[in-house]
Amino acid sequence: MHRPTFTIAEPVRALGVRGAFARLTGLDNADVDATALSGWRESLVEQLRDDLQPAMLEHDPILAGFRNLHDAVGRSNKRFPSSAEALVGLFLRKGLVPAINPLVDIYNGVSLTTRLSLGAHDLARVEGDIELRFTTGTERFIPLGATTPEPISPGEYCYLDGSGEVLCRLEHRQCERTKVTSATTDCFYILQGNAATSRELIERTLEQLVDVTRRFCGGRLETAWIVA
Repeated sequence: MHRPTFTIAEPVRALGVRGAFARLTGLDNADVDATALSGWRESLVEQLRDDLQPAMLEHDPILAGFRNLHDAVGRSNKRFPSSAEALVGLFLRKGLVPAINPLVDIYNGVSLTTRLSLGAHDLARVEGDIELRFTTGTERFIPLGATTPEPISPGEYCYLDGSGEVLCRLEHRQCERTKVTSATTDCFYILQGNAATSRELIERTLEQLVDVTRRFCGGRLETAWIVA
């Protein structure tokens, strides 16, 4: 099993990026109790119908914190919304938690309850260590669902592995190569916040994510990094 370390460049931290970053191992993302997982999603939908309101898209301080980060690096929030804002918008339009695969469903559900931007990467497809830093514009990024690279501008904060591949652009979109699938057994979780997210929220969200993951997919938390 590949055991990458994680580092965050000080200029990115100074910008206000916060979060928890964790390696989970021994997962089973294939042989999952589909009925139980569906029941969890349905109960979550009932809770979110009360918790999520249209005004949140504009006024929620955590979602606004992501927009502030994008403003600071000169990126359009219309073109590059945070994954959390995109999920909230989808829920308000359709009233559902997307069903993709267990690990993705879990982190999307936790993201909706906290408004942190969450993601996961298959460690079998990550090369070297993982770093969150500003881009130079020379990095390679093939977005989730795409087959050809997308240009990356200099000055964006992105997650990269040792090959120079962008794993996640801002907290907007993940890459195709390291997406989690039914074959994933070890993953790197990203739980990203901003200046509006407290350490308590970050730690509580990590605990919630690990608990729900272990409930449905087994596994164990091997290492976690807290940046708050």
